Amino acid sequence: MPRALITGITGQDGLYLAELLLSKGYEVYGLMRGQNNPRRHLVEQTVPDVKLLTGDLLDLSSLMRAISIAKPDEFYNLGAISFVAYSWENAHLTSQVTGHGVLNALESVRLYQEETGRQVRFYQASSSEMFGKVQEVPQRESTLLWPRSPYGVAKVFGHYMTINYRESYGMHASSGILFNHESPRRGPEFVTRKVSMAVARIKLGLQDELVLGNLDAKRDWGFAGDYVEAMWRMLQQPEADDYVVATGETHSISELLDHAFAAVGIGDWTPYVRQAPEFMRPAEVDLLIGDPSKAREKLGWEPKVSFPELVRMMVESDLAQQSALAR
Repeated sequence: MPRALITGITGQDGLYLAELLLSKGYEVYGLMRGQNNPRRHLVEQTVPDVKLLTGDLLDLSSLMRAISIAKPDEFYNLGAISFVAYSWENAHLTSQVTGHGVLNALESVRLYQEETGRQVRFYQASSSEMFGKVQEVPQRESTLLWPRSPYGVAKVFGHYMTINYRESYGMHASSGILFNHESPRRGPEFVTRKVSMAVARIKLGLQDELVLGNLDAKRDWGFAGDYVEAMWRMLQQPEADDYVVATGETHSISELLDHAFAAVGIGDWTPYVRQAPEFMRPAEVDLLIGDPSKAREKLGWEPKVSFPELVRMMVESDLAQQSALAR
């Protein structure tokens, strides 16, 4: 039975990845920060077969302890402070967790391999935010990185550190440069979930308006459940590498609103949506669109859920959830 250790188990990607690995017969361990983590119950309810360990990406000794218990064949580093807007408010903490945390994860794996002689295949969750001020469209693995947020800068550090450990120590360390991926499990602070929840509440008469920032910003949005399969496929390859994981399509916030409101039978959303300067980024990433041809050719991976299907899935989930809460 293969064994896997996942950091960031409480996030949407961690939950979907755990489900995928369990379905493939893995013994799965999840690293969780703090004994009284408020999301512990969610993990236990969603993936009860996952064995939970406590640890912190900023504490190398806790990572080494977790690895010694899990004895993983595969290590998926999904842990990060992942809300981009927050990274301007706390650039130092974001840099420590999202950047230096990757170094700690890599070093813990390297030391474990050195001590036991067992290979651990490592996955790093890189991000399309690394492209920032995009230098070519679409973005591919070779595109120059130009991050425009403290989060993006921290992800670049982790990305290159993963490459460095692969090249310096011969580690099987791969990075997935994942473009935006969403689901009903997405946190409510992210724009897609903010929209789907607001639309559900507006439909139910529980909310009057939705306040957003730049409606012209464009993103390449896919379904998180599809993207975790690409992560797994990377670690099944004989050699480690870096892969862009994306749909190859781009959609604006306005298009997101079109599909979300249409899902509840509202054709014109303009009376319900207001723009506010406090939701504008200090430095915007205007157009992100990935070229997933390498992942398609080498991994045999393709996204299955379309953008309209994804938005409808999220709105219907929030409609059911908000209806239950309103009773």
